[in-house]
Amino acid sequence: MISDDPRDADALARLRELIRIPTVSPLATGIGENTEASADWSPFDAFAAALERLYPAIHRVLSREVVAGHTLLYRWVGQEPGAAAVLMAHYDVVPATDEGWTHPPFAAEVSGEGADRVLWGRGTLDNKGSATTILEAAESAAAAGFTPRHDVYLLFGHDEETAGTGAEAVVALLRERGVTVGFVLDEGGAVVEKLFPTVDVPIAVVGVSEKGTTSFTLTVEQQGGHASTPPRLTATARLARAIVRVTDRPFRARLNAVTERMIRTVGAHGRGPLKFVFTRANLFRPLLVAVFARMSDETAAIVRTTVAVTQLSAGLAANALAERAQAVLNVRIAIGSTVEQTRRQLERAIADPLVRVEILSANDPAPVSRMDGPEWNLLAESITAAYPTAVVTPYVQTSATDSRQFSRVSRTVYRFSPFEMSAEERGTLHAKNERMHVQTFFTGIRFYEGLIARL
Repeated sequence: MISDDPRDADALARLRELIRIPTVSPLATGIGENTEASADWSPFDAFAAALERLYPAIHRVLSREVVAGHTLLYRWVGQEPGAAAVLMAHYDVVPATDEGWTHPPFAAEVSGEGADRVLWGRGTLDNKGSATTILEAAESAAAAGFTPRHDVYLLFGHDEETAGTGAEAVVALLRERGVTVGFVLDEGGAVVEKLFPTVDVPIAVVGVSEKGTTSFTLTVEQQGGHASTPPRLTATARLARAIVRVTDRPFRARLNAVTERMIRTVGAHGRGPLKFVFTRANLFRPLLVAVFARMSDETAAIVRTTVAVTQLSAGLAANALAERAQAVLNVRIAIGSTVEQTRRQLERAIADPLVRVEILSANDPAPVSRMDGPEWNLLAESITAAYPTAVVTPYVQTSATDSRQFSRVSRTVYRFSPFEMSAEERGTLHAKNERMHVQTFFTGIRFYEGLIARL
């Protein structure tokens, strides 16, 4: 369906302008080293200035303050006291160069015609697309004189892709002010298809928790020397062996309560014998665990703690033995486990006292939010209004979001990006050729318009 709303062309122009501002997250240049303090923040200042110009009604009706340097927090005062809602997204993006992209990452080019139009650029899906849908819906409501029942906060984080200090500071600020937080919605799941075999209807997956994101370092320190006379096991070889051992001993796959509910909910729309199995997940638990662990990388990540080696460091010269070799493991901890349990398992898998396992940064899995009640129903109704054929289901988010900071103050924290995303499009997150269909951006605006009207 092609949008015929005259406002949509202007909304697309505004999103394209915001994507062209390269608000690239400050990244670590070495293991354990962060360059945030020396970063160029001028694109972030330009983004904040652009919002003032592009969304005048928001800046007339809502109050805005800057938290932790560059995180933007807007307060929309409600008609009466009550738990505040928080609609959040982040506007920082991961780096990208032109190399390998069909269209330059910060050019915000549109290709195709009609319903096939696609917007290319870093941040379309992660996460300026979501930020802009919130802004567009709030701008329309504010301009029309709408006032929510209770306070609504709009939160746009500046460092979600690195440390998440902006969202953390906002939570601390709201607690200090005595603000009771209720409904929270951040990026996360999306409307997807072909998630399960024999299930043909689109599925709207809503994150009710997220896996813990923790980085460990593996460090080997031993005598160096000339590379012409190496010992049997060099520091780099010992580190490589440790990495292989970790890779060859994956964490045990398990079916948690959230995933079991997702299987039952989605499986009810399947066909044949698989429908019978899916809708009786509690009876076929061992079979389903085995299937999910092998079906795809996405399903495997749902049922177990995952480990990815993301950084390696060793040696200063080509002809000298490294005296220190180090690897960073990015670990996504499944709900039901902890950082400390994960560390102990890594040590057992490596089984080498000369390989030191240390925590670089740590987050346990987020508490599971309510999967029923007024807040869940509010979200489910808003999704159904925007995507009438989609089945709404909870799931455990495998990636980290700023919303985890709010899990300490609310039991109704949800993660959902209101866009249809194919498997190929999801694969462009943090990768080349990030893009989104223009029409789903328009539908995302309708989603937030409906959600805000229900607040």
